[in-house]
Amino acid sequence: MSSASRIPSRQASGVAFAGGAYVLWGFLPLYFLLLAPTGPWEVVAWRVILSLVFCMILLTVLRGWAALRVILRQPRLLGWTALAGLLIYVNWQVFLIGTLTGHVVETSLGYFINPITTVLLGVFVLRERIRRLQWAAIAIAAVAVVVIVVAYGDFPWIALSLTLSFGVYGLIKKKIGPAVDAVSGLTLESFWLVPIAVVQLVLVAQTPEGITMGAHGAVHAVLLACAGIATAVPLLLFAAGTRRIDLTVIGMIQFITPVMQFVIGVVFLREPMPAERWAGFVIIWIAILVFVIDLVLAGRRGRRTPRPEMA
Repeated sequence: MSSASRIPSRQASGVAFAGGAYVLWGFLPLYFLLLAPTGPWEVVAWRVILSLVFCMILLTVLRGWAALRVILRQPRLLGWTALAGLLIYVNWQVFLIGTLTGHVVETSLGYFINPITTVLLGVFVLRERIRRLQWAAIAIAAVAVVVIVVAYGDFPWIALSLTLSFGVYGLIKKKIGPAVDAVSGLTLESFWLVPIAVVQLVLVAQTPEGITMGAHGAVHAVLLACAGIATAVPLLLFAAGTRRIDLTVIGMIQFITPVMQFVIGVVFLREPMPAERWAGFVIIWIAILVFVIDLVLAGRRGRRTPRPEMA
């Protein structure tokens, strides 16, 4: 097969991998709701521990221990993975609190805003220059947050915590880049969080409900035990997808997750959506439309730019 014919198949597989990741992330609220009566603190604790177990199995199957040992000899990389672990812990914990306390719609808001937050972080942290339409999308999104806070009367701390934690997490993953592969990175991030997970399980054991693992039947125990797989698989699919397709395509595919979560919250879970909240979401969707138009235009300009001839 020629290299030219391999490019479309590589892009198609990249779209499939990334799309699969975002679809699985979209279904996560329903999965975590199946874990009731397990609370968010216990779910995250098992999620951390079982993610580490799953990743260690993957490292053995994929013979990735050598790559992990290379990372272990670099203190700077270890520090970055520890910080990434703390950020993804905050993201997981806030997401579970939102999902299990009837705020799935607000979690979707966080992931709607996330691409715009990423652009802002690029401006202020990486000193990147952005285009006019991107500034317009940021301004419109800011108006939406103001509408939700003032008109709806509720500060969207879940949405803002999710978008900020995942945005900074993405920056760190960008910084360490190819030096840390997906499985090794998730293994280390989970490893640093094990002490926090153990403390959470000890504290949960002191509550009247206690530890729920194994206390509510075999089906519940199996579902809870699969939390590590449900965490790791989308992250690994995402990593495989981003290596195969442009970020422009990723930028448009990523809206699958918040759309699915919004539908789950409004249609299936019947979360309240008064007019003021609808207004905030409509303004956010306008900001996203402007953002996507900018991505499409930038992609077309990039394709029209002539490439320098090879020597």
